[in-house]
Amino acid sequence: MTTTEIRVGGLGGQGIILCGSIIGKAAALYAGKHAAMIQAFGPEARGSACSSQVIVSDQRILYPYVSRPQILVVMSQDAYHKFVPEMAPDGMLLVEEELVKVANPPKGIKIYGIPATRLAEELGRKMVLNIVMVGFFASVTRLINADAMRKAVADSVPKGTEKLNLGAFDKGFDWGVKLVGKA
Repeated sequence: MTTTEIRVGGLGGQGIILCGSIIGKAAALYAGKHAAMIQAFGPEARGSACSSQVIVSDQRILYPYVSRPQILVVMSQDAYHKFVPEMAPDGMLLVEEELVKVANPPKGIKIYGIPATRLAEELGRKMVLNIVMVGFFASVTRLINADAMRKAVADSVPKGTEKLNLGAFDKGFDWGVKLVGKA
């Protein structure tokens, strides 16, 4: 059985919950896997700590909480400090490299960075940084195929923004391909 624990962390307003939801939706609806998601956020609408826990598995998921994430996606410094100590020893860390400074990472983890906010700004909408990260996640982790992820993006974003969001996905995906090789 292959089970992967994923945590996405950042601040409210960065699209952290949507990011986790898209990963889970892609796995469960379009890639033939099982998925579970739990979300946590502060009482403020924007700017407070926020996280999404996603488990993707080839079999039914009996316990939906992440205990030692193999994949950690962080988009704020606070999320980095809070969640990095919980990572699995051979985990993968994906960071928004202009917002997160990696210091004293656990030994054995692989670290990949992307300037997701800047890439989103190049598209004209800073708020699609989460979709840039989803594309980056897809190409670097190769956990869920790109077609399934694209379908989940198109199905999850507000009507009329699909083209913008798929462009953001492609920007992040292409960055990951350049970083780690062909997907």
